[in-house]
Amino acid sequence: MIALGLACGPAQSQSQSLKIAGTAGHLSEWELEGAVTERIQAGGSEFSGPVIWKHVGLCSVNGPEEKSGKIKFQISRTGSSYRINATLSFESVQCTYSGKGSYSTSGLMDCSDAKGVPLALSFK
Repeated sequence: MIALGLACGPAQSQSQSLKIAGTAGHLSEWELEGAVTERIQAGGSEFSGPVIWKHVGLCSVNGPEEKSGKIKFQISRTGSSYRINATLSFESVQCTYSGKGSYSTSGLMDCSDAKGVPLALSFK
C-alpha cells in the first residue's frame, strides 16, 4: 500500500520548500529523497524538484545503486479534502500517482514499465 504523508495545509501567499523522503517497490527496495519547491496556482499548489532514488534491496551487495530523478505533484483542495496528483521519474521510467488526503493518502503508482507499484512518501 502507498502511504503518502503530506505536511501541507491550504495554499499560502508565499511559496515554501519541503524535504521529501520515501520508499518505493513491492519490498520497499528503493529509497528516495530530495527537495521540492512550491508554485502557487489557482485552486492549489504545485511542488517540484529533484530526487535521488537509491536501491537498497538485497541485490545491492556492492553498495546501493543511485539514480537521479524528478518529482512533481499538485495538491488541490475541494471542501475539507485534498487531492494529490504526482509524477515521479528517473531515467526513462515515469510513474504517476493520484490519491486523496492532506497528511496521508493510500494507493498505488503506475509506472511506464510496471503497474501497481507501492510507494510511501513524507514531506517536511
